[in-house]
Amino acid sequence: MSSTNNNNATNPDKTTGQYHSVKGSAVEAIGNVTGLQSWQESGKQEHAEGEAQYKAAQAQGYAQGAKDRVEGYKDSVVGAVTGDKSQQTQGNVQKEKGRTQQEINNP
Repeated sequence: MSSTNNNNATNPDKTTGQYHSVKGSAVEAIGNVTGLQSWQESGKQEHAEGEAQYKAAQAQGYAQGAKDRVEGYKDSVVGAVTGDKSQQTQGNVQKEKGRTQQEINNP
């Protein structure tokens, strides 16, 4: 009954992960109410796959945020040292974007 796509393992998506997690829980609940073992197992599996995809997307977002923070910090420092206010400002913006992304995806 699980319909998660193996492509999602390489490109995880939080929304899709949440969808499959909730759907899997619903299928499992129907299996519990009806006593249908296949629905219970299928629901458990889809829920677990959805949770795994959500966590993978979260980790990927956190790592991207860390990368943006480091690159932004570097550009900000280089801009400050060379007197390039534009580079310094862009670096500060990228660094802040990375910090926000890490906060949103903090496990």
